[in-house]
Amino acid sequence: MPSEQPAWVLSRRQAIGSRIRAAREHANLSQVQLGELCGVDHKTIHRIEYGTSDPGLGLLLQIAHAVGVPLSELVQ
Repeated sequence: MPSEQPAWVLSRRQAIGSRIRAAREHANLSQVQLGELCGVDHKTIHRIEYGTSDPGLGLLLQIAHAVGVPLSELVQ
């Protein structure tokens, strides 16, 4: 049984998701378009942007590349 994560983890995921959403919008991409660029469903992008998903490093790198920003800018 997985252990429950501390509240600060959810808060950080939501902050990262918010930065991803802002970068996506700045790049004039919809969730569907970003999903297609990254090879995932738009629902996955939605879950990442709202902090309900815990994406892996590979997907975060693909998202950063697709929106044209360094990964460090998204996860700071």
